[in-house]
Amino acid sequence: MIQVSNLSLAYGKKVLFEDVNLKFLQGNCYGVIGANGAGKSTFLKILIGEIEGNTGQVSIEPGKRLAVLKQNHHEFDPYSVLNTVMMGHSALWKIISEKEAVYAKPDFSEADGLRASELEAEFAEMDGWNAETDAAALLSNLGIKEDVHYMLMQDIPSDLKVRVLLAQALFGNPDILVLDEPTNDLDIKTISWLEDFLLDFKNTVIVVSHDRHFLDTVCTHICDIDFGKINLFTGNYSFWYQSSQLVSKQAGDKNKKLEEKRKELQEFIARFSANASKSKQATSRRKLLEKLPIEELKASSRKYPGIIYEQEREAGDQILHVEKLSKSNEGEQLFKDLFLNVSKGDKIAFISKNHLAVTQFFQVLMGEKQPDSGTFQYGSTIKATYLPNDNSGYFKDKMTLVEWLRQYAVTDEEKEEVYLRGFLGRMLFSGEEALKSSQVLSGGEKVRCMISRMMFGKGNLLILDEPTNHLDLESITAFNNALIKFPGTILFTSHDHEFVQTVANRIVELTPNGYFDKLMTYDEYLSDEKIQTQVEEMYA
Repeated sequence: MIQVSNLSLAYGKKVLFEDVNLKFLQGNCYGVIGANGAGKSTFLKILIGEIEGNTGQVSIEPGKRLAVLKQNHHEFDPYSVLNTVMMGHSALWKIISEKEAVYAKPDFSEADGLRASELEAEFAEMDGWNAETDAAALLSNLGIKEDVHYMLMQDIPSDLKVRVLLAQALFGNPDILVLDEPTNDLDIKTISWLEDFLLDFKNTVIVVSHDRHFLDTVCTHICDIDFGKINLFTGNYSFWYQSSQLVSKQAGDKNKKLEEKRKELQEFIARFSANASKSKQATSRRKLLEKLPIEELKASSRKYPGIIYEQEREAGDQILHVEKLSKSNEGEQLFKDLFLNVSKGDKIAFISKNHLAVTQFFQVLMGEKQPDSGTFQYGSTIKATYLPNDNSGYFKDKMTLVEWLRQYAVTDEEKEEVYLRGFLGRMLFSGEEALKSSQVLSGGEKVRCMISRMMFGKGNLLILDEPTNHLDLESITAFNNALIKFPGTILFTSHDHEFVQTVANRIVELTPNGYFDKLMTYDEYLSDEKIQTQVEEMYA
């Protein structure tokens, strides 16, 4: 158990949270949510003892072991992958290291023999004999092949390092598990395995994630950072979201009625206070007005961008025809002989074990790369707008956000600064933020700019490569809802399960040896055992 007592943290005048009192109990999974900058990662750092609050304390039940998903991907570069995982259990790793040092002594003494005996007993008590096997099993379940297990961390790619560090956190059945964005860089099958692992996990889990499906699947409680407070709610993310929206609406409706009553009274007082025959009534109304219990709704730190995709013109029946399209990269086959007819209103999710396959398919469609073979043709009414995975090329020139967005304006009205500022305000760049340099934007801010660019384009075909990367939950929700409402056609890929499930009505999976094209939802596709067996054979 972790107990948080009277915790407060502020940086200057900015209060992240104050007077926090919480208990995290065994057997529960707590999802920590809040707007960007609310203090989610900072709160986790306080829980694990990395930093301290201004007031209050965090206490962990004596004898309980806490494990953390490390964020420094180079911390274990000199160590093998397998040893890095076992280092997650620091007490066991200390015994392993001391054992090796004792046995390596050239002048092994009787005292060394006694110490070695003690270490062996402690090693056995901690189930040390199964440590390597358990670590290897974790790595395999996270998609890391056995030939990588004995490589040095410095010699493996960054996406594998993320998985090794996740295995490190999970290793040895910790009593308290703290995970900050554990699904980053994981494919859908690995995320599914992690979900199952955490569902079976009997101890305490505290997790920050922007993956709504993941939070819904694993969380028993939601820990919400907002209003400068941290409040605990029973249930998963969707239950919290629906409940919070309902409460806000009810409070808003209540205040709306109270405000109408206040306005009515104010108008009566203004009209009749100078009228002698009505002065008594006006006085009584003024007293009533003073006592009217209007509760001000405290503004939430959460902000939802105003994302609305409009079409310049409605598409005709011919959208996109792809015939025998193939593409390889540095000798590796990405996809081949792809035949595709895109119909009006299709919202197609493209998936692949190799994300490069989908990215390069989209790049071919946008004329950025040439296919190895095959052809494609858009309908005459089609205007495609594109959100690439790598947007760095769009932010090389130094300019304000107003100037940046003006590049993509079409009409004279759109080019006016007032219009551009209003548009940027709806995308959460208000006031002076509209004048910040486009070269200093965060990842999430760049994506919101790219979404703005697409909205200016008013395409009737949207092509989106991992559109939710770097976005917070609020922006993801707004983007998700905008695509559900969009009347045109969408081709997209995303690792966000909820995003794919709620937007897509058709799934296309690209493999080196063929493809699957199914008119069904994402969950239906994943749960069809026959399809999944055939898919595995395609990758073999």
